[in-house]
Amino acid sequence: MTRKFWVPAIILLLFFLFPFLISGERFSIHLMEKNQAPSFSHLFGTDWLGRDMFFRTWKALQLSIGIGLLTAILSTICSFFMSTLAMLNQPMDRIISWLVDLFLSLPHLVTLLLISFTLGGGMKGVVIGLVLTHWPSLTRILRAEMLQLQQTTYVQMSKKLGKGFWWRAWHHFVPHILPQMLVGITVIFPHAILHEASITFLGFGLSAEQPAIGIILSESMQYLSSGMWWLAFFPGFVLLIVIVLFQLTAKGLRNSLEKDYSYGQITRN
Repeated sequence: MTRKFWVPAIILLLFFLFPFLISGERFSIHLMEKNQAPSFSHLFGTDWLGRDMFFRTWKALQLSIGIGLLTAILSTICSFFMSTLAMLNQPMDRIISWLVDLFLSLPHLVTLLLISFTLGGGMKGVVIGLVLTHWPSLTRILRAEMLQLQQTTYVQMSKKLGKGFWWRAWHHFVPHILPQMLVGITVIFPHAILHEASITFLGFGLSAEQPAIGIILSESMQYLSSGMWWLAFFPGFVLLIVIVLFQLTAKGLRNSLEKDYSYGQITRN
C-alpha cells in the first residue's frame, strides 16, 4: 500500500477515535455561554443552548462515519451475494439484472426517503434505506467480473471435477473480486454519509436526540438569519474534509491494487 492510501486512512481513523476521548460534559448545556461566536475558548462557537460546537461536531461526525462504514460494508456484502446468485442460472441472472436496472432507474434520494420513512426513520430506517439504494452499481461491476470468471479454464475444470457452485464461488470468485469489493466499500462510504446527512437534514433520518451532522445542519437553519453562521459552516466544512479524505483513500487503494494485480499478471505470464 502506498502513502497516498495510508495517510488519509490514518487521519480518518483518528477522526473516528478522537470523539471517544470527549466526555459528555464537553458538549453539555451551558445557558450562560449560549450563542457565542468562535473564539479560543470555543473554536467552533456555541449554539443556542451553550453547547460547544467543536466537541458536538466531532461527536456527530463519529456517528456519521460509523453509519457510512456500516452501510458501505453491508452494501458490498449485498452486492456480492446478488452477483453470486446471478451466476446460478439464466433465470436468476435475468431477475438480478432486472432488479439492478429497476433500482438504478429510480431517483436515488426519493427511494431512500421512501424506504426510511416506511421503516420509521431512526438508525434502522437510515441504514436499511442506504443499503437497499447503494448495492446496484457495485453489483453490476461484480456480476460482469464473475461472468468472465465463469468462462475461465480453472473454473470450468473445477465444475467438471464435481465441485459445487458455492465451493467455486468461495475459492474462485471471492479471491478475484476481493480488490473490487474493498474499493467498493471506500467508494460507497462518501455517498452513504452524504445521503445520511441529507435525509436527516430533511427530517426523515435520525432522531433529533442523536448527535449527527444532518441534525446539526438542520437545526442551524433556524439561526442563520440571526447571524450565527458558525453553526452550519464548521460542521459542513468538517463533513467535506471527511468526504475528500475518503475519496483520497479510495483512489490510493484502487491505484495500489491495480499495481499489485498488474504485477501478479506479469509474474504469472
